[in-house]
Amino acid sequence: MKVLLTGGAGDLGQVLAPELVLLGHTPVVLDVARPGKELGEFVEGSILDRGLLEKTIASVDHIVHIAAWHGIHEFKQEKDAFDFWDLNVTGSINVLECAARNAKSKLVFISSTSVDDWPGIYAHSKILCEDLMRTYSARHRMDIISLRPRAFIPHWNRATYNTIGEWACWYWKGSVHINDVAQAVVKSIDALVSNTVQGHLVLTLDGACEFQSEDLEHWDRNGEGTTFKKLFGEDKYELAVQHGLNPAVKPKVIGYSDAQRAIGYSPTYGFGQMLDELAAKPHS
Repeated sequence: MKVLLTGGAGDLGQVLAPELVLLGHTPVVLDVARPGKELGEFVEGSILDRGLLEKTIASVDHIVHIAAWHGIHEFKQEKDAFDFWDLNVTGSINVLECAARNAKSKLVFISSTSVDDWPGIYAHSKILCEDLMRTYSARHRMDIISLRPRAFIPHWNRATYNTIGEWACWYWKGSVHINDVAQAVVKSIDALVSNTVQGHLVLTLDGACEFQSEDLEHWDRNGEGTTFKKLFGEDKYELAVQHGLNPAVKPKVIGYSDAQRAIGYSPTYGFGQMLDELAAKPHS
């Protein structure tokens, strides 16, 4: 089975491609940049090139639509409202219309929990994209899963994070690991292929959380840092502080129950793994 990955030369596409190959699929990466590691097929170009996009979509079985400017581009003021509209919104309708014209009815769309940050530019673009997914699903009887992961830029992306410690400070606030997002995409493809999901479905992706609901409800009731120390111990507490984390700050957990029920999503990466990586790569 050929699976199109729009924007597949980016972080998520490069994590997904080898997973798809292991499952016997052929990833087809459509991107303006050549991927660092080529697996399957590479098509150089943009989703704004409708002719190239339609030709590429005609040759594949299923679509994973990743290509977009992300929230970090708004935060760093690297892209403006025109940029977000052109790639995120126009690009998405291009993907959907080309899919509909070629009778491709299965699609996974990477949205974001940032939809809650409306009226931010990035958030608004994702809201508009989700509405397009819902509309095309109804108009053309397409089966579409819109995944809403929390921010998942990996620690090895040096354009965003200088060190793993810098990344961990962000991750501690409550996040999802890129490997778990890839897991969700693969399971979404399986659900669409088996027709266990029909119509348009929106699923939130959160990371694993070792803290119990009672821990979160009564965070640090016995003193600053006590909830963290209870679970991870004094040594990991010191490790966290050394890297700039504040273990007294309660992480925000939003859950993933809908994704678990619909596609069997179960995140494997949590705060414990984050701390283990900090210990193993303290200066990287």
